[in-house]
Amino acid sequence: MNGVLFTVLESIMIVTALSMDAFVASFAYGANKVKIPFSSVTAINVICSSILAISLFFGSLISNFIPETVTHIICFLILFILGLTKTGESIVSWISEKKENFTKNMKISFMGIAFDINMGIKKEQAKINSDKVLKLREASSLSVALSLDGLAVGFGAALANANSLQIVAFSLVSDMLAVMLGCFLGNKIAEKTSFNLSWLSGAMLMILAFLKLS
Repeated sequence: MNGVLFTVLESIMIVTALSMDAFVASFAYGANKVKIPFSSVTAINVICSSILAISLFFGSLISNFIPETVTHIICFLILFILGLTKTGESIVSWISEKKENFTKNMKISFMGIAFDINMGIKKEQAKINSDKVLKLREASSLSVALSLDGLAVGFGAALANANSLQIVAFSLVSDMLAVMLGCFLGNKIAEKTSFNLSWLSGAMLMILAFLKLS
């Protein structure tokens, strides 16, 4: 029973961390009075969850050919580096809050794999078309950008034998809720307050990373 509960909590933490980006992006659109129709919400949800499912599938395939200890180490590194990056972005954003532009490039190299991190920060403004509606094409482009973290996280989670079907099922729910709730809150609060949850996403990914070592 404890094992089942841990698996469920792990899946919830993964999809919650990943859906934070969708929530913050939707909040930005809502703050700029941009409506996100249900068709666009569905597009974001399906594309993000599909890319996550693909990464989980390939991760589970590769895990059959790699020793369990190695897969846990790889999973830890992927989750921890992503979590550290998101937390760093949040800190830089907070430091540069009063500045118009702030750009910092960082490159991390590990075992021949280079992580190029662009920490350019500007006052976030959603791209608004004339009728202030996030159209299907724009939503699709946005969802691809939001899915980049899902590629790495899904791959790493699958290497550590996470429950792929459960994660995808939760993702289909959490992404839709994140977009709808983010847009609603952004619309209500507008631009009266700053809102940055990237640190929470990063913290959750780092917690998951350490759980994989236990």
